[in-house]
Amino acid sequence: MSALHYGRALNGIVTREVLRFLHQRERFLAALVRPLVWLLVFAAGFRAALGVSIIPPYETYITYETYIIPGLVGMIQLFNGMQSSLSMVYDREMGSMRTLLVSPLPRWFLLTSKLLAGTAVSILQVYAFLLIALAFGIDLPPVGFLTVLPALVLSGLMLGAVGMLLSSTIRQLENFAGVMNFVIFPTFFLSSALYPLWKMQESSVLLFQICSVNPFTHAVELIRFALYAEVNWESLGWTALALAVFLGAAVYGYNPARGFMPRKAQAE
Repeated sequence: MSALHYGRALNGIVTREVLRFLHQRERFLAALVRPLVWLLVFAAGFRAALGVSIIPPYETYITYETYIIPGLVGMIQLFNGMQSSLSMVYDREMGSMRTLLVSPLPRWFLLTSKLLAGTAVSILQVYAFLLIALAFGIDLPPVGFLTVLPALVLSGLMLGAVGMLLSSTIRQLENFAGVMNFVIFPTFFLSSALYPLWKMQESSVLLFQICSVNPFTHAVELIRFALYAEVNWESLGWTALALAVFLGAAVYGYNPARGFMPRKAQAE
């Protein structure tokens, strides 16, 4: 297989996912409504109760709405990663995913291409959300729209890999929705998306430790610093490590000879 074949396959997979997303307007609106509700409703109520002091990367006191923007961006990518994986379970049941996986190209490349396609869709959603937040008066540095892009790619790949790993272990579409909620809500709430970790540490050391090792926390902090043209090297390392672990486990899970699916079938 030449590089041309790999390029055509990648282009076809990404184009298919983007076109599917553009034709599903309800999915696009749902992806924006969820974080906008948090931004315009919950943040307004929490503003007085949850003041945010001067913490990196902020150089002055900020409003609570400004603080939760990176967390809501992470929420968009987390939900999109799960929805993309849900579509993989559906495609596997309908047969199109099976057709893709039996192609001559390496399985790891095909799965990584699906992951890149889902990440591209999530980035479109994120930029639409950031523009709406800007229109509502949220103070975001203009340069942040450019510097945040690499962070969005890495965090989107990592969160998409989590969903892909889940899809490799679930055989039926009906079971995926319950598992998806079981993963999404603890991942989101046990992180720095809604409140700084130092506030969590004041209330519970155990919860602080859980939040500190949560990969979603590091994805959010990576995005937070990137919006202000800074790099959080610790979060960058943890996010890259989590991506490697989750993607490696997902590729292993989709291996028909050694993956999770055959073992589960044999156990049954």
